[in-house]
Amino acid sequence: MKKALMFCIGMLSTSILLAQDVTDAVRYSMDEIQGTARFRAMGGAFGALGGDMSAVNINPAGSAIFNTSHASLTLGYFDKQDDITYFNGVNTASNSNVDVNQLGAAFVFANNNPNSPWKRFTLSAAFDRVADFDDDWIASGVNPNTSIVEYFFAFADGQRLDEISAFPGETISQAYSEIGRFFGFGNQQAFLGYEGFIIDPVSNTDDNTEYIRNISGSDFDQTFAYTSRGYNGKMAFNFATNYDDKFYFGVNLNAHFINFERTTFFSESNSNASSTVTNVNFDNNLLTTGSGFSFQLGGIAKLTEEFRVGLSYNSPTWYRISEETSQFLATTRLENGSSVNQIVNPNVTNIFPDYRLQTPGKITGSLAYVFGRTGLLSFDYSVKDYANAQFRPTSDVFFSALNGEINNTLTSASSYRFGGEYRYKQLSFRGGYRFEESPYQDNTFFGDLTGYSLGLGYTFGSFNLDLAFSQSERDINYQFFNVGLTDSALLQSKFTDIVLSLGFRI
Repeated sequence: MKKALMFCIGMLSTSILLAQDVTDAVRYSMDEIQGTARFRAMGGAFGALGGDMSAVNINPAGSAIFNTSHASLTLGYFDKQDDITYFNGVNTASNSNVDVNQLGAAFVFANNNPNSPWKRFTLSAAFDRVADFDDDWIASGVNPNTSIVEYFFAFADGQRLDEISAFPGETISQAYSEIGRFFGFGNQQAFLGYEGFIIDPVSNTDDNTEYIRNISGSDFDQTFAYTSRGYNGKMAFNFATNYDDKFYFGVNLNAHFINFERTTFFSESNSNASSTVTNVNFDNNLLTTGSGFSFQLGGIAKLTEEFRVGLSYNSPTWYRISEETSQFLATTRLENGSSVNQIVNPNVTNIFPDYRLQTPGKITGSLAYVFGRTGLLSFDYSVKDYANAQFRPTSDVFFSALNGEINNTLTSASSYRFGGEYRYKQLSFRGGYRFEESPYQDNTFFGDLTGYSLGLGYTFGSFNLDLAFSQSERDINYQFFNVGLTDSALLQSKFTDIVLSLGFRI
């Protein structure tokens, strides 16, 4: 009878199997183009300038500024330094990597009709990293109030015992898999807590819905280790045209790629006389892959020889995403005066149904003033409403609730980018500043970003070599778990990038 009931629930709803949250929407909505060295050195303020392969990602009309065909390749050194505070504990972390973060080419075709105002058109293709997910850090400290037991208790409370426990003769793997298939991720968490003796039922009957905690007291020594790998990349296919050397128009068709792997390890110990369970180790693994599509429209107007304005629109990105998770739990409890180790290793990979995510669109307005061949100043202002992010289908009960949470948690965020360049013969000196508002209504949870940059460039006839140094800072309160144990660690992060680009005429 229980088997039949489980099958019925499984057929009625698949949304209970999902485990997405607001942080997923934010992670894949951020568009931090790493870009060429010139782009990076000037703070990314290229919306009214163009003439750079990464500028095409801001305003697709930018490729029409090229007079001749052009290609560029960029290699970057990326470093992230973290100061992590969790209650009375302070840790530091450092992560660095070297990678090719930009590659692209633009092909310029002149119009041979001298009477046509359409001077030329450009076809280009470029790959840019939008986000780098490589990260490692550890938070540790003594939590005076809240144990990991609250996480498992929150999922178990109100659930029938026969919906979070194994059948007689079932293995851990079989029970974990079947519970996830028919009842969902939340019941799997309750199952782990029950099998690990972290929680116990008030009565050992199938219809029991009340549970007791086997960890209590205060001062829980906790450690949380975070490791992630992967990237979010974008391939832009661009068409742009030049009208009378005064107006430039362009369009991008973009293919997006997501690869994100995350492992978290949580450890807790206590010496409270009221606790039966003294140690908990909880491991969670996530693999996310996805692909998406977006488009961009843009224009640049040369109002005078010196003054330019630009306007561009980035459509939402429409993603289709796949996720896999796996978990492991180990506990130590006191039983009849002896320590007993309990390992709950389902050895099961949860493969969730594919879901769709629509990230918010963005509008960018730009100004630039060009001092002939001497130099230039530029400014970009962008606005993106993160509250417009949506998981789909919106008719799904789970996604409807999650989209409501997104609307109540996220907000419209603006970014400001300033850049300047001074040229002396073949040598160029560059600098930039950027400020990006938090996508969260509560910016103490995910802070604003501020950064500055410097750079040099040298032209060797048909090719140029550019170098950029940039540094930015952002504070984030990282919440370990969404329910129960909702305390967070403060990450004060500093990002330092050194980028080298080679550009040449083709």
